[in-house]
Amino acid sequence: MKKMRCLVIEDEPLSQDVLVKYIAGVSELELTGICGDALSASGLIRNASVDLIFLDINLPVISGIRFLKSLSHPPLVIFTTAYPEFAVEGFDSDAVDYLVKPFSFERFLKAVNKALERGSYLESKTGQVKAPEQENQGFLILHADKKVHKVNYSDILYLEATGDYVKVHTLTATLMVHETFRRMEELLPADLFIRVHKSFIVPLGRISYMEGNRLNIAGTMIPVGLAFREALMKVFRKP
Repeated sequence: MKKMRCLVIEDEPLSQDVLVKYIAGVSELELTGICGDALSASGLIRNASVDLIFLDINLPVISGIRFLKSLSHPPLVIFTTAYPEFAVEGFDSDAVDYLVKPFSFERFLKAVNKALERGSYLESKTGQVKAPEQENQGFLILHADKKVHKVNYSDILYLEATGDYVKVHTLTATLMVHETFRRMEELLPADLFIRVHKSFIVPLGRISYMEGNRLNIAGTMIPVGLAFREALMKVFRKP
C-alpha cells in the first residue's frame, strides 16, 4: 500500500510539533503540510492529494467540524481537541477517530491504524480512496453509564430488550441504553442484523447454528419467536 498523505490543521505550535513528531514515527504516513487554520487548508486539500487530515476542532474563524462539513469530498479525518464533549458531533461527522489532548503516541498509533485499515479497504474495493460519506459508517453512537460509546457493528453479539432499556451485548461489555427496541432496530442495517424474537436482535454473521427454536451466538442460546422464524429461515435458505 502506498503511503497515506496527511495534512495537519492545528493552530497551536506545541500541538503541531507533537503531531509532526508522531507522524514521522509511522512509516506508512507522509506529511504534506501544516496549516494554522481551516481556511488556509482549503487550497491544499483542493490542489494536493491528501488522504488523511489531523483536524483540531477549536480553530480560528471556522471550527474543524464546520470546515469538514463544508468539504464536498473530504479526506479521512482524525479530530484532535482538548474538549471531549465534542466527541458525539465528531463521530457524527464520520471521523475515523477522536484524540483528546494530550494524547500518547500509542493512542495516536491506534487512531492511525484505523485510518490505514479504512483506506486499505476503500482502495481494495475501488482502486482509489473514496470520500468518507460514501462508506457505510459501520458503528453506533450509544449513551450509557454517563458516557458516549462508539460501538462497531462487528463488535456486537446481540441486543436484548429489557423494560425501557436495551442491553447491547458486545465482545467486551454490556451497555444499558435508554432507548426503544424499535428505534434500535431502525438504526441497525437490515443486511447485517435481524430481529429473531420480540426481545432479541442478532447479527447474521454471529449465528453459529440453529437448534430447534434457538440460535447459538458466541455460546449463548437466543430464543427464536414464532412470528420471526419465517423471516429467519428465508435468510438461511439464501444461496
